[in-house]
Amino acid sequence: MVKLGTVFDLLEDKRRRYVLYYLEQRDGPVAIRELVEQIDEWEDEPTRADRSADAFEDIAIELTHTHLPRAAEVEFVQYDREQGTIQIQGAPPKFDTFVSIARLIEEPEE
Repeated sequence: MVKLGTVFDLLEDKRRRYVLYYLEQRDGPVAIRELVEQIDEWEDEPTRADRSADAFEDIAIELTHTHLPRAAEVEFVQYDREQGTIQIQGAPPKFDTFVSIARLIEEPEE
């Protein structure tokens, strides 16, 4: 069983929340590149037409070295660094509820 403090810790960081929002809507493993592309899109400022490759790379590095390993500390998040995939499998309904509520409040652009 996941503790409430762990749930709040996972939701504390914006990029980690974005990871959870995206994974919650997918069945099965998601390629890290696909996840990075979605986060890059959500973070892109509407007035900024020249999103740099550096920004994309920064997201990828931060996710693979910080946020994905941290999320994988809970038993229902599987991060396969070698395959370059991550997924949520068997998350408790209460966890899904917290993620859904956070997403409704934050409303990332789709």
